[in-house]
Amino acid sequence: MKRALVLGASGGMGYAIVKELSSRNIHVVAFARNLERLHKMFGGDEFVEVRSGDVFQKKDVYEAAQHVDVIFHAINLPYHEWSEKLLHMNEQILNVAKETSAKLAIVENIYSYGRGNGEKIREGYPKAPHTKKGKIRLEVEQLVKNSEVPFLIAHFPDFYGPYAENTYMNYTLRQLVTKKRASFVGNQQIKREYIYTPDGAKAIVELSMREDAYFQSWNIPGYDLISGEEINDLVDEIVGTKKSFITVTKAMLWFIGLFQKQMKEALEMYYLNEDPVVLDGNKYETIIGELPKTSYRRGIEETLNSYQH
Repeated sequence: MKRALVLGASGGMGYAIVKELSSRNIHVVAFARNLERLHKMFGGDEFVEVRSGDVFQKKDVYEAAQHVDVIFHAINLPYHEWSEKLLHMNEQILNVAKETSAKLAIVENIYSYGRGNGEKIREGYPKAPHTKKGKIRLEVEQLVKNSEVPFLIAHFPDFYGPYAENTYMNYTLRQLVTKKRASFVGNQQIKREYIYTPDGAKAIVELSMREDAYFQSWNIPGYDLISGEEINDLVDEIVGTKKSFITVTKAMLWFIGLFQKQMKEALEMYYLNEDPVVLDGNKYETIIGELPKTSYRRGIEETLNSYQH
C-alpha cells in the first residue's frame, strides 16, 4: 500500500488509523468535514494530506479517493440519523471504491451480533440482532458483501482513546478532567470489553496489507474484560486522588433521553452494559499474528493526558 484515504479522520478511530499509516510512511488523505480541526490534528505530518468534504457528496469523496489503494471507512453518524442516512452513506462509499478500484477496510461495531451467548463470539456466530440499530448494521454488512468491492470488515468492542468522544469510556474520562465527579453508564460490577483506538488501528492496518484478509470479517477484541469499579481504581492510581463514579442507570438514561436525542437512542443499546458481547480474536492471531494489546492502565493514562493537553 502506497496511498490510503481515511474517511472520518477526525474521530477517535479515524485519527488513530491516520497516525498508524503515517508511522509506516504511507501517504494518507485524512478526510472529514472540519478542515481547521484536521490541520490541528495532523498539521506538520509530511505523510498526511488533509481534505475537508461531505461524505454525502459523492464528488467530494471521489476526488479524495484518487490514486489510493485502500479506503478506510471510520465514519459514524449520530444514532438518530442511522435509519435515514446510514445505508445511503455506505452506498456512496462503495460506489466510489468501485469506480476508483480501491479496496475497502471498514471499522465496524458489535451491534449486528445481537446478544452475547456467555462465551467469546467468533466470526461465524449467527447474527440475529434484536435492536433497530443492530438490524441496520447487519443491512450495511450485507450491502458490502453483495458489492463487487474487495472489502474487509473489522468488528471492534467499544472504543476509548484520544478523540474517541462518543464512547462510554471517554464519556467518563472526559468528566474526570473537567469535573470533580464522573458518571459511568451501567452496572459498575459487570465486566465489559473496550479497545484502545491505537491498538484497533494497528490491527485493521495490518489486515489491510494482506490480500488474504479481504472478503472476510474479523473480530478484534480489546485487552481484557474490566469493570467500572476496576476502571475507577485505575483512575485513582493514575491521578493520585480518590474519585468515585456515579452510576448512570437505565432509568436515568431514559430521563436524560427526554432532552437529548443521542441519549434517547443510546437506551436501546443498554443491554450491552448488562449482557456484554465479548469477541474472540483467535482467527486474527492464527492467520495474521499477535493482536496489539495496550494495558488499560496505560491506555487510560494516555487518554487522560490527551484531554489535559
